[in-house]
Amino acid sequence: MRILFDKNVPYPLLRYLAKHDVRTAEELGWARLVNGDLLRAAEDAGFGVMVTADQSLEYQQNLKGRKLAVIVLSTNHIGVLETHPERLVAAVDAAREGGYEFVRFELPPKPKPSGTAPSI
Repeated sequence: MRILFDKNVPYPLLRYLAKHDVRTAEELGWARLVNGDLLRAAEDAGFGVMVTADQSLEYQQNLKGRKLAVIVLSTNHIGVLETHPERLVAAVDAAREGGYEFVRFELPPKPKPSGTAPSI
């Protein structure tokens, strides 16, 4: 399957999709294309799936009637994504023409403030 990584998806994730033909928007010269233009370019080039971390895409674009499946990641933090790369792989493997899949990754809890400053 031909997969396009949007410019906001960390490229180290490519290694988890080695059985697919994965290209990046940047390498194709599409880094400046946004939303509808990027979706159209991807479809015209024969991509079956686009992976993005742009969570507003679903609300900004009418995805109905698209041939391209869109997979949206809940974060683009590579450390978080690499804790469960199988979620991305499963979403790609299950992608169907015109589909939309939101893949949630839990962010680590923010460190709690230490409280008071040490006295001198």
